[in-house]
Amino acid sequence: MAVNPVNSKKCSFCGRSPNQVRRMISGEFANICDECIETCNDLVAQEFVRLESERKKQLPTPREIYGFLDSYIIGQDSAKRALSVAVYNHYKRVSPYLSWIDKTKDKRENVEQKNEVDIFKSNILLIGPTGTGKTYLAKTLAKIMDVPFAIVDATSLTEAGYIGEDVENILANLLNNANNDIKRAEKGIVYIDEIDKIARKSESANLARDVSGEGVQQGLLKIIEGTVANIPVMQGKKHPGQEMVKIDTSNILFICSGSFAGMEKIISKRINKRGVGFASSVEKSNDDSDLFNQVSVEDLHEFGMIPEFIGRLPVLAVVQPLSQVQLVEILTKPKNSIVKQYQKLFEIDGVRLDFDDEALNFIAKEAIDRETGARGLRSIIEKILEPVMFEIPSQKNVKKVVVRLNGDGVIEPVILGVHDSKMAMNS
Repeated sequence: MAVNPVNSKKCSFCGRSPNQVRRMISGEFANICDECIETCNDLVAQEFVRLESERKKQLPTPREIYGFLDSYIIGQDSAKRALSVAVYNHYKRVSPYLSWIDKTKDKRENVEQKNEVDIFKSNILLIGPTGTGKTYLAKTLAKIMDVPFAIVDATSLTEAGYIGEDVENILANLLNNANNDIKRAEKGIVYIDEIDKIARKSESANLARDVSGEGVQQGLLKIIEGTVANIPVMQGKKHPGQEMVKIDTSNILFICSGSFAGMEKIISKRINKRGVGFASSVEKSNDDSDLFNQVSVEDLHEFGMIPEFIGRLPVLAVVQPLSQVQLVEILTKPKNSIVKQYQKLFEIDGVRLDFDDEALNFIAKEAIDRETGARGLRSIIEKILEPVMFEIPSQKNVKKVVVRLNGDGVIEPVILGVHDSKMAMNS
């Protein structure tokens, strides 16, 4: 192309003449002005952004999902593997991840043939002790999938007509976390914690209504399986005249979790019952985590979960109790580990924070003794560091804090600076 001198030729795109623009570029069959060139550049740039966004939305493989979980969560390899497969299978049936549908939609016969088979949802049931990372697993899954996430405690839910939180409010929370984008909310993840607390109680099984058990399970059935629910725009109880929106839950992934305390006795009883006889062989183990790995639908039913509810959670993943070594790794290794978070807080004040290995092991053992698992680690560290976090912002020339065990077995945060000092806290 050559620069066309100012003449009577007009821009082939906007129709302006050469004297109306700064520059006119002429080709063999067309002309284009500098302003249209800028517009074209903007359109091309926007297209690149769109294509990059679409590229990032490509569904990660189970191995990629597992790798992402692994960078944040210590241990629980079996649960991470099961969740990776379940989430992949769920979202590859959900737009925009439907990679097997011809995007041009020209081959109608193939699309119709592929749509003949309905793929049901892979909702998940997580079982394991408190403080083993069940909630964090679900949150991290929502992060890698880049979808809205809502969490609710099952104990706050009540059967319709009772004082408490309606089942539909779960979806209202999800919609709110999706910035009221219905389409985005319809591809989100809902995490229902303490699901074992709504198990049907034997003494109330024959009642017409069971506020804390079977009634709530029944109320959850439709939204977990997939239905179009009317949700109040403003969170809270429904009332006449309130503005409502419709949300299709067919593509929302539901993850339910609970500790199911006492389940090991039910599993052990079933295993021992099947092991009765001269030719039978029963492997006995005192490890409750081994028993949980053998949990069955029959066990969940006996615990108090109704069959219809269990059937809507086809993927079962078991999380294991955390060892002291794993708790130390949780403190230090993940990208956003608790120690790294506190080190960042101290760094903002220009202070370096270090933990001795003995101190880390003491903190991990304390969490095990309290039976709080990883959930209790932050509160233990917070209590240890509170005195120095109170003093440091007011002190000058503090360069370093070391958390260590002294000779008396006491956790001791030591402030190091121009004038070294010690602040000890009895464990």
